Amino acid sequence: MTGTPGRPLSAELSEQLLTVAVDILAEDGWGKLNSDRVAARARAGKAGIYRRWPTMAAMARHAVSRTALVAAPVDTGSLRDDLALLVDRWRRPLDREERAVASLVGAARHDDELRAGLDAALVQPLAAAVAEIGARAEARGEGLPPARLALLGSVLEAFWWQRFTAGTGPMPDDQVQRVLDEVLLPIVRMPAGEAAAV
Repeated sequence: MTGTPGRPLSAELSEQLLTVAVDILAEDGWGKLNSDRVAARARAGKAGIYRRWPTMAAMARHAVSRTALVAAPVDTGSLRDDLALLVDRWRRPLDREERAVASLVGAARHDDELRAGLDAALVQPLAAAVAEIGARAEARGEGLPPARLALLGSVLEAFWWQRFTAGTGPMPDDQVQRVLDEVLLPIVRMPAGEAAAV
């Protein structure tokens, strides 16, 4: 958070401003996030916004990076079931935080701040979840070579970006099962030499 010398920044107001920013992003999109709207909805002054964040992109980054959109599921004792729980969210509509992140995807191609926000909200937590699932599999004797685990992470990330950009709503149950059984599991089960060659 950026601050300037003077009176200490109120943590309560900062939280209120970030909550409003997420609401605007989720409801109306990145193009509608501006200091006038945030200030009006938060009943705060614009100066208080710019004391904390020099740009709307910096504010959006902070707002969306507070929530990790992916977490490692509970350990089911099975690689397949761990993956099934990881992607279970695909069956549901985008929630508020996901809609806020989705609103930034296009603009993030041209803005480092927004890209960093998406990285913190999705890319890093997803990578950590995949690493955790891989470590569990290794402990059970279902070790995954690094190349295979990296490929799994890349494919999962691609499906998550599609979820945010396709606008098709929740993935039907049968489609989730097909992705799990025909895309994800073959990746983790393919011979190590083939995974390295991909």
